[in-house]
Amino acid sequence: MVGMPHPEPRHHAATTTVAAGRPTSVPDAPMNTPLVPASTFVAGGEREYGRYGNPTWAAFEEVVGELEGGSAVMFSSGIAAVAAALGTIAPGGRVVVAHQSYAGTHALLDDLAAHGALGVTRIDVTEADAFTRALDDEGDGTGGATTGEPGAVCLWLESPANPTMEVVDIQTITRAAHAAGARVVVDNTFATPLRQRPLDLGADLVVHSATKLLAGHSDALAGVAVARDEQLHQRVLSHRSTHGAVPGILEAYLATRGLRTLAVRLDRAESNARMLAERLSMHPAVDRVRYPGFGTLCSFEPSGGADAAHRVVMASALVRVSTSLGGVESSWERRRRWPAEPATVPEGLIRLSVGIEHVDDLWSDIERALGAA
Repeated sequence: MVGMPHPEPRHHAATTTVAAGRPTSVPDAPMNTPLVPASTFVAGGEREYGRYGNPTWAAFEEVVGELEGGSAVMFSSGIAAVAAALGTIAPGGRVVVAHQSYAGTHALLDDLAAHGALGVTRIDVTEADAFTRALDDEGDGTGGATTGEPGAVCLWLESPANPTMEVVDIQTITRAAHAAGARVVVDNTFATPLRQRPLDLGADLVVHSATKLLAGHSDALAGVAVARDEQLHQRVLSHRSTHGAVPGILEAYLATRGLRTLAVRLDRAESNARMLAERLSMHPAVDRVRYPGFGTLCSFEPSGGADAAHRVVMASALVRVSTSLGGVESSWERRRRWPAEPATVPEGLIRLSVGIEHVDDLWSDIERALGAA
């Protein structure tokens, strides 16, 4: 497939988050793209009908597309973007995915597999050569003995992984996947394009739950998929139009406004996360800390397993108990409270999403919660 021409970024990423997706600078033009509440448009243009596009979505897509180095398509949620990415796979194709991935992605893969839409091979990302072996071998759906299924057509990566925080070498694994004839999709929700650009590392498609760090204020559900190849971009765009997973204009407006501060939010929250990870690693009531060295997410396991973890999260006053992440406020939860969470996630693992509060206030609250447990 012929790739789309994407020039080198005009600005640093921190500037792009502020400058891209603005209306043309002419006298009396608004600084921000306004909400356009239109279900239909005057015929003769590119949009025509509200399901095919909206200027408010387009502003968000322009910012994310420039940040990731591709063409972006906005969706109503992160899982809608995941569904669109999986929707580009031909019926019966096999997907290789790590056990250490978002539970919602696993649930969607299981649903598609149960209906015969695709096959799934799960691997352990911590095993050397697991991805390459799964791509080369025919799978039984668990990474075990072969069953005569066709080779993989898609490799699904998360790095860092949700919620166990493993990091993989995207570039090396992508080369192996392409050599095996498989497309590579990377969920870049945790890292954001300010910390890694998977398309530059060879990936074919990037997805985000824009609900999280991109929008960043816990007030908008949104997702986005980004491709550099025009044919793949058009397939994702067609999926949105035909399946109707379109974002609301208010959500798109809020997500774009949230993007404007991504660089400063990420810097502050990441600095907090580094300090908290270091302090947690030295705390006597903590058995293990998982932090990849960047980003705003840190997972840890307190001594005493699931019961202790539950007591810790329920004892906090400042850190909120919540299943989402990436907001300006800090939140945490014991992930295995969800029945659908993969069994590879330890029972007592707490996923901590670090916000932009003062780090000493956060640590005081966390330390007190650990003591209470």
